Amino acid sequence: MRSMQLRTLLAAALVAGSLAPYGSASAQGAPQSITEKRTDVVQLASGYRASKLTGADVFNKSKDTIGTVDDLIVSPGSDRSTYAILSVGGFLGMGKHLVAVPFNDLQITNRRVVLPEATKKSLEALPEFKYAD
Repeated sequence: MRSMQLRTLLAAALVAGSLAPYGSASAQGAPQSITEKRTDVVQLASGYRASKLTGADVFNKSKDTIGTVDDLIVSPGSDRSTYAILSVGGFLGMGKHLVAVPFNDLQITNRRVVLPEATKKSLEALPEFKYAD
């Protein structure tokens, strides 16, 4: 009976020891404090899922298709701005031109992504976006 209690106590100590690193986050060995913030989940649930936006056609105010959403990227800076990576031109994925536009410039209404003042030509004139290696 005593050896069974000892085994149980030892197993609990091993589990607790293996879970200890999960109690605090650390980066490069330095302890990090994690602060929690309340989120309005009802409002958040009415937002846009990146997985649903990727591949969506982008239109201008004249309802012309001017590109597609290729990706969404959050900048690494302190402001954490979000950019939409748009694919413009090309055919069947060949010769496409990727450009980055601030996500806030896009208007999303009735499941339609609109960049009102843009044209294919104006987007193709933007510097090409290239992913970092």
